[in-house]
This record gives sequence, structure tokens and C-alpha cells, in this order.
Amino acid sequence: MGDNSRMSTVFENIISGTWSGRFVWADDLCVAFATIEPTSPGHVLVVPRTPYESWTDAPSDVAAHLMKVARAIGLAQKSAFGVARSGLVIAGFEVPHTHLHVIPLRDESDVLLSKAAPASDDELDAAITTLREALLAAGHGAHVPSSMKSAALD
Repeated sequence: MGDNSRMSTVFENIISGTWSGRFVWADDLCVAFATIEPTSPGHVLVVPRTPYESWTDAPSDVAAHLMKVARAIGLAQKSAFGVARSGLVIAGFEVPHTHLHVIPLRDESDVLLSKAAPASDDELDAAITTLREALLAAGHGAHVPSSMKSAALD
């Protein structure tokens, strides 16, 4: 194990490409990708590249950046999915790596993580393609990875 006995988080494995992901955003500090158990179509996670266990462990500039990215995605979700609101949840019990749930809200119950359910590959691909297109249309092309399957910075 060497000097570092800490296990990689699931999110580190997704960001590195070891495990597959569907990405809508990538920059120097964070990425955003689909959760495989959404509460509504287009539900994504904004995750810092550095694995802070809790969002309050992240430096203020990183926390502020995560919120800025979540807002840009939320605005794109409203456009892409025709919803009146985009919700934001920061809980972090599932994975010890800060992540912001950004959720298109059809109604208030969509914010409940307890209603998350697995989505099919086709459903996830369709929702993420729609969200990526909305982010591009909103002028965020510099942060939308060229491939949905990669968090690489182009």
C-alpha cells in the first residue's frame, strides 16, 4: 500500500476513468456527472477533484466554486427539462467525498434522496445528452467535456 493507505473513493475512480461516468462539466477544480440513481432525469453530482470528506472541509474558494458550477448546471436543467426549479442537496452520507446533488425539480418530492432509483443506460444517456446540449447553448462549451465518458480537460 505504500505511504498512502487511504482507499480511493468511488468518485475518484469515476473522475480518473477507472469506473465509467457520464460527464456534463469538467474544470481544474471539479467535475459534474450523472448519478446512476436519480430522483429525476438530469440529476447530477458536482464533485471536487480533491476528495474533501465533507463540503465544510473544502477551502472557501473551492466551496464557492462548487456553488457557482451548481448554479450554472441548475440554470441549464431548467432550460433542458422545462422545470420551474432546480434543487440543491448536500448530504454526503453515501460517499466520503464532497458532492452537491443538482436536481431538476418537477415537484418538491424530487429533492428527496430517499426516492432515488436506478435509471437505465438509455435514460441516463438521453438526460445527460440533453443537459450537455443546454450547457453548450448557455455558453459553457469550455467546461463541457468533448466526450460524455471523460472528465479530461480538453
